[in-house]
Amino acid sequence: MHPAPSLILFTVLSGAGFGLLVWLGLGLRAPTGLAAVILFGLGYGLSGAGLIAAAFHLGHPERALKAFTQWRSSWLSREAVLSSATLLVMAPHAASSAFAATPLPVFGWLGAALALATILATAMIYAQIRAVPRWHHWSTPPVFVLAALAGGALLAAQTGLAMWLMLATGVAMVVHWLAGDRQFAAAGSTAGTATGLGGLGQVRLLEPPHSGQNYLLREMVHVVGRKHARKLRLIALGTGAILPALLLLLPTGYLLVGLALLAHICGMLAQRWLFFAEAEHVVGLYYGKR
Repeated sequence: MHPAPSLILFTVLSGAGFGLLVWLGLGLRAPTGLAAVILFGLGYGLSGAGLIAAAFHLGHPERALKAFTQWRSSWLSREAVLSSATLLVMAPHAASSAFAATPLPVFGWLGAALALATILATAMIYAQIRAVPRWHHWSTPPVFVLAALAGGALLAAQTGLAMWLMLATGVAMVVHWLAGDRQFAAAGSTAGTATGLGGLGQVRLLEPPHSGQNYLLREMVHVVGRKHARKLRLIALGTGAILPALLLLLPTGYLLVGLALLAHICGMLAQRWLFFAEAEHVVGLYYGKR
């Protein structure tokens, strides 16, 4: 599928922001005063920036409020509801920590649970799509959740926890890639099943359904060379998980934490680009793109 920059930024930035709010809500880091203003502001800022980026991906951003109305059946709507609830519920805890030096743990715990649920809802938007076999697999949610928690722990300067979460994120990425490479074939989708003519014999494309570019080809079909995919996987794994973990093994300091955070974000941007670029929608079968 087309790797839209808005979706890449949304999933990476909002994931790190909500991951930070999880740890702040649980009290793993309990800042007060100016430190609370900075850390909670960072969590809210990253989460909000990601949501704004997602809104720009909509065909009609002015209709974004309608995303809240279908929560019974849509993971996208549930994500919108949960993200808003997180920011509202966490607000008393953040404000009291910053301006009264008195954390409110109950609001923090509830906010942390909602933040974690928001991250999971983001992952489920993609994991529940049967038409994209690579995503429709149990290995998709762990990549989102672990990456968000790892980035959040790093932002909270919890280096020991962040190091282990980075390694876990790397394992989750490898498992997702290996499983995803087999998912399309395992789903059994072919030109024959797509057209309903498989019972008559082997089906092959005579001419494409359209003579020119269209929405389906632009948004649902994106071809990335295997050589480039392998290189990007190594970049994503190396900079997104292994390098930050190695940096965090060294005597910690703000410079090393900052370098680890920069490497992690760059790696996750590469991972999310691949996440969309490698995803094969079954509609591509109609265009001979398999």
